[in-house]
Amino acid sequence: MARDQDRQLTDSERAEYERSLDEFRQHKREQHQKMVALQSLPYEVKVGKAKQRIREFIQGCDARGFDTHVSVGGLDSITLLCLIRSMNIDIPAVSVSVLEDKSIVRIHKDLGVIMLKPLKNKHEILQEEGFPVISKKIATKIMALQDPTEANATIRHAIITGECGEKGHFATNSRMQLPQKWLELFGGYENENEGVHYKVPPFRVSSRCCEIMKEKPCDLWAKEHNSKPFLGLMASEGGRRQDALEEHGCNYFGKTTIRSAPFAPFLRQDLLQLALDLNVPVPEIYGHIERGPTGNLYTTGAQRTGCEMCGFGVHMEKRPHRFDKLYDRNPKAWDYWMNSVCTDENGNKYGWGLVLDYIGVEWRQEGRQFRLDEYMENLTNE
Repeated sequence: MARDQDRQLTDSERAEYERSLDEFRQHKREQHQKMVALQSLPYEVKVGKAKQRIREFIQGCDARGFDTHVSVGGLDSITLLCLIRSMNIDIPAVSVSVLEDKSIVRIHKDLGVIMLKPLKNKHEILQEEGFPVISKKIATKIMALQDPTEANATIRHAIITGECGEKGHFATNSRMQLPQKWLELFGGYENENEGVHYKVPPFRVSSRCCEIMKEKPCDLWAKEHNSKPFLGLMASEGGRRQDALEEHGCNYFGKTTIRSAPFAPFLRQDLLQLALDLNVPVPEIYGHIERGPTGNLYTTGAQRTGCEMCGFGVHMEKRPHRFDKLYDRNPKAWDYWMNSVCTDENGNKYGWGLVLDYIGVEWRQEGRQFRLDEYMENLTNE
């Protein structure tokens, strides 16, 4: 199998590669510093700038012949919708609401959000696509290992070894390589090709759940209605969102992507303060917005919400983690997702319990008599 590793860089090629890499890193540092400066602005200034970005995005879309809408999910985007409406701007709001907590769905209904259907149900995603585990970035790499082709041969080699080949300027020890912990558990698909002895998981992994269930339905609606979205994203959330927002800013008019994220420079405190100022209806799952002893705002319930079948980042959570909280809210739903959502080729039922066991996350409830109201009380006292 071709690996594009049959020659080494010349001295001049190596120098050019290192120069371009230094320039890229410097650019990323500068973009990050700009975002940090924006995040350091006073709350009132950030809100004013968010309103300005909203008006500018609508004007930019009008000039290009597009309408606009708000893509709504949890508290962040609900707050964005309320901000836009407080400016006497009447645009539609859309959501695949069925993926959200029931208390969020109720708020969506009250706000007149257009409710879209996912392209696949949650159980179909896990059965047919795989489990969203570790992180979106790592799951995407595991997917490449699961489904080998000639086209992704070099990528798979880089995921196992960190060697990027000619297309990657022969970089070694690159970020393409999976961390050793996850190589041990998921790298076994390449044992024969690479001469390694890693494990193969007894389940499939996927990073496409949000794309299939949430993003594509919204994209299809947007295309049908010639509309571009407002998104309630903040760079302070980190990860890919931070990278994209630092690179492209609040309003982005690209060749294939047009979107607005007016809250890009917001910190969590800014978002919660704005929700209070606008008297935003807070879904029950979040509890209430209150101020702690240090003056920081927090939600007495969930700090973040998401699809109940998502496992991204659960390995970094202390107990009670998200699946424990699901048990506290709905033991029957917990049992379904943990033990019987999928069926293997022999007809045996399995679910997130198998996955969590494999990656070393405790999930069983024996000896854990922990009710939701006790969790909220502990959170308040922290």
